[in-house]
Amino acid sequence: MNDPAPGDAGTAATPPPGKTSILILDDEPIVCKRLKPFFQKAGYEVEAFTQPPQALARVGERSFDVVITDLKMQGLDGLAFLGKVKALRPQTDVIVVTGFATMETARESFRKGVYDFVAKPFKLTKILDAVRRIEKERGLVP
Repeated sequence: MNDPAPGDAGTAATPPPGKTSILILDDEPIVCKRLKPFFQKAGYEVEAFTQPPQALARVGERSFDVVITDLKMQGLDGLAFLGKVKALRPQTDVIVVTGFATMETARESFRKGVYDFVAKPFKLTKILDAVRRIEKERGLVP
């Protein structure tokens, strides 16, 4: 599922003007298949990954406005990924999506700098609302 748009892979250091860029990381391909087209249709530039190392490498290559990540994944959990994203790109806002929501994981996420914490099963509009709040707060939209 590591499929940036054609001509996009490794070439764009910054997103196209006027488009908010989103990186999605979830080890469940169905979640990526649901989120990526939803955000693309809403006018966002989206790259989706199912493997944390590839997603982290991409964050190292270029800046994203928003990262949407799962919490529980094989190899690298969402909190560790969140910490690495914030270390590489402090300006990137991170939304954590999880089926394992507890008060402790939510507290830990916010302590590490997460923007929002969304429990699965989620409504697509709940995540879209969080992205729109980020855009408004950062002045990315008029």
